[in-house]
Amino acid sequence: MKRLSIIIAVLCLALPTVAKPKAEIKSQWRGARVAYLGDSITDARQPKRYDTNPYWVYLESLLGITPYVYGISGHEWRHIPGQTDKLIAEHGQDVDAIMIFVGTNDYNVNIPLGEWYSEEVVEVEVSGKRGSKSGVMAQRKKRTILMDKKTLRGRINIAMAKLKEEYPTKQIILLTPLHRADAFLSDRNIQPSELYANGVGEYLDAYVNVIKEAGNVWAVPVIDLNSICGLYPLAESNGIYWRRGSLEKDAKSGKRRKDRLHPNSAGHLRMAQSLAYQLLTYPAKFD
Repeated sequence: MKRLSIIIAVLCLALPTVAKPKAEIKSQWRGARVAYLGDSITDARQPKRYDTNPYWVYLESLLGITPYVYGISGHEWRHIPGQTDKLIAEHGQDVDAIMIFVGTNDYNVNIPLGEWYSEEVVEVEVSGKRGSKSGVMAQRKKRTILMDKKTLRGRINIAMAKLKEEYPTKQIILLTPLHRADAFLSDRNIQPSELYANGVGEYLDAYVNVIKEAGNVWAVPVIDLNSICGLYPLAESNGIYWRRGSLEKDAKSGKRRKDRLHPNSAGHLRMAQSLAYQLLTYPAKFD
């Protein structure tokens, strides 16, 4: 059993350099043109910089998806409208689905959660008494969607309002942020694990839950990647799935480096395999 465990561990460590999966799942997603909006975990520059195959490369192999990638390192929900503008400029309506994978940076930079709506009491016409031919005025509470750039819910409202207006016939899917542990990315970029609340006193799971809520607010599917992919960087055994799973010294600078924020190829493959089977339950296109 010990020997088998060693063999499995060696195979897992080798995953970052393996080729794309050969077996393609035949489904409604084959040939679908999917725009990926997000942050560094989606960023197309990551493979060259860190020798990492991202999840959307694996989804291209697994499901036959054609990827249009717009994620940028460090981006938050406030950047999604700008990424949408770039998608419109480059592809217009020639896209079948849009996936949005962002939110962990909102947590890291201390964005308050905020509210989905403001509320007031107003007069509105309602049905009169039974048999009446005309309505009557009555007071009712009314909600108005809040477009607040300074809160997470407000930022999501702004982004989703734009996407719903620009792409009313397209499939739009939200992904929840991954779990996160310590990241010593540079002397100026040190990010504690999710065990710590951020600067406004909120834990990561609060941001995950807001994105789940957004599915009901905006009538879009949410894939809870935070849960289903099984990536749990707080466990030492999970270091095999992260870019720098243990504390290391940079060969050039001699400074400490650790990154359990960004998955390596093995982590991205696990994400893609989890996503693939979730995507099988949703239409790739509606028109």
